[in-house]
Amino acid sequence: MSEQQPNSQNAASFLLIDDNATFGQLLMRGFARRDLNLLWVPDSASALATTAPLQGIILDLNLDGESGLQLLPALLARFPKVPIVVLTGYASISTAVSAVKLGASQYLPKPADVDTLLAAFGPWELEPQEALAWVAFQPSVRKQSWEYVQFVLQQHEGNISAAARALNMHRRTLQRILQKKPVSQ
Repeated sequence: MSEQQPNSQNAASFLLIDDNATFGQLLMRGFARRDLNLLWVPDSASALATTAPLQGIILDLNLDGESGLQLLPALLARFPKVPIVVLTGYASISTAVSAVKLGASQYLPKPADVDTLLAAFGPWELEPQEALAWVAFQPSVRKQSWEYVQFVLQQHEGNISAAARALNMHRRTLQRILQKKPVSQ
């Protein structure tokens, strides 16, 4: 477990759960510049073992082969009143819907800077000259179609026949669509 030492006793503390050490170090420095504590842990076991009082949790969706969505209910049980922001390099509508349904307070695509993350937790005092750089996430029509197919499939619990009926298409057509790579943009 790799945790940063607190900057001061009265500073707000956040927890970052991300398997990318470089990203963790960058965010730790960014939070420290704002006199905020960021504890960084690389896995779910370390996250659930954290005992520090937290104002927020930043959870990566992909934790070295583990799904952050599977960790979300355990985090909510362990830290019931702490808001959780899901952060991912693989943003999609279906995972965003799933994250919010499971209890995440926000869902942000990477890259996200410190100000964007803090804004996701609510009103924090930020430097006035630092405007929030919100990422405009507008997927292409192909990407939206892919996401909708994934959403409908998830709604039908992976049942391809039921999803095909809901999409008003032949089951084999849906199978061919699902065999293709996900659309990146």
